[in-house]
Amino acid sequence: MKKLSLLALALLLPTSTLMLHAQDTPADAEGCKDSPLVTRMQGSILSNCDNKEYDQLDVKVGLKENDVQMKHVEGELHSYNYNTRDGVSEIQVFRNLENALRAGGFHIVYEENPGYISASKGKTWIVFENSGSYYYQTIITEQQMVQEVTADASSLQDEIDKTGHVAVYGILFDTGKATLQDSSTATLNEILKLLQQNTDLKLRIEGHTDNVGSSASNQILSQKRADTVRTWLVSQGVAADRLTAKGYGDTKPVSDNSTDDGRAKNRRVELAKQ
Repeated sequence: MKKLSLLALALLLPTSTLMLHAQDTPADAEGCKDSPLVTRMQGSILSNCDNKEYDQLDVKVGLKENDVQMKHVEGELHSYNYNTRDGVSEIQVFRNLENALRAGGFHIVYEENPGYISASKGKTWIVFENSGSYYYQTIITEQQMVQEVTADASSLQDEIDKTGHVAVYGILFDTGKATLQDSSTATLNEILKLLQQNTDLKLRIEGHTDNVGSSASNQILSQKRADTVRTWLVSQGVAADRLTAKGYGDTKPVSDNSTDDGRAKNRRVELAKQ
């Protein structure tokens, strides 16, 4: 009688209820897989991921007078969002990640126990942000961007004729430095062509940064970068008295510094007619 009752109950239940376990077992997001550099917490689900050929990340690297110091890193970026299994605590995730990084040869750069870890190995940085029930993992490897877009002399001249100045985004520097990257040459050659075709044109080369770092250091960096561009043009035969250089640091943003895209727009060189 008992067997018959159970059978009858099963027949009365909808098919969806009988298959609940199979259908509701969480699975990783489509197309997502772990990084080869670090495994996941056992029983975690990879709920989201993103991969960028070239992006940027501000990494916490220390404290100075109670202010968190940041390092701006640009390069190939991979991000992962893991949901952990039930019952896992923040400190449990934190210690697992911390130990795994050390075992993998990474140097722990900065920690906020139990919510944040940044670590580096060569040019690769790993950042973990953790709440226990989930954690974010971001991996970025420093590298130069391949410049795919350039402004030609004609478009530069058109904008200067219309507004008296033009923003140039194809001039790239090493992170935190005034050293030109090789991919900047094509854009610099277009500026050179502009000056060669307009022999009476005098330009002020303006350097601008985002607001990462102190205002004082951004001012110095922007001036050095403007000076570097001027020096390059003079080395190519442009008369020195046709060019001046001025750094404005982070004082003239053209976009929102709270977003990655906004900060990228604010890091620029501008040419202004004198």
